[in-house]
This record gives sequence, C-alpha cells and structure tokens, in this order.
Amino acid sequence: MQMGTTRKTEAKEKIAQIVKAFGKTETNTGSTESQIALITDRINSLHPHFEKHKKDNHSRRGLLKLVGQRRKLLKYLQAKDEGSYKQILVKLELRK
Repeated sequence: MQMGTTRKTEAKEKIAQIVKAFGKTETNTGSTESQIALITDRINSLHPHFEKHKKDNHSRRGLLKLVGQRRKLLKYLQAKDEGSYKQILVKLELRK
C-alpha cells in the first residue's frame, strides 16, 4: 500500500516540476508549452516499455495518439508564437 502512494507523489512532483519549468506560472498546466512538455515526458517514459515489449500494439496506438496530440499543439504554438515554438523545440530537444 505504501509503494503506490510514493509513486503517486513522485509523479505529482515530476508534473509540478515540468509545469514550473515550462508554464507561465507554477500552476498553469493549461498553457500550450506546459502541455507539450508533459506529453513529451509521457512519450519519453514509454520508450523503455517498447524496448522490452516490441509487439505491444495496443500501447503503441496510445503512443501514436500522444505524438499526434503533441504535433497539433506544436503546430498551434508555431502559428501563435514563433519565438516560443523555437524555444520549446530547443528545450525539449525536438527536431522539426
């Protein structure tokens, strides 16, 4: 029982850290930049799973949905604020 709560608090701390780094304020999880950063973190955390489970197509579909969602948000950010778009690409080490 104790293990589950520590993982949840670690996850919440990680999310808070990402939002603080990319959001305009510490609690602004709705900003486009923080959403892109959170989705990128989720995509990166799935990588070890797919190295171990190469044929897990059900989870792969979820991964592709996340990639598509991030692509849409990046496209929106590029149209809205070019400088912020370029800055987030560099910070998250994304190629475009």
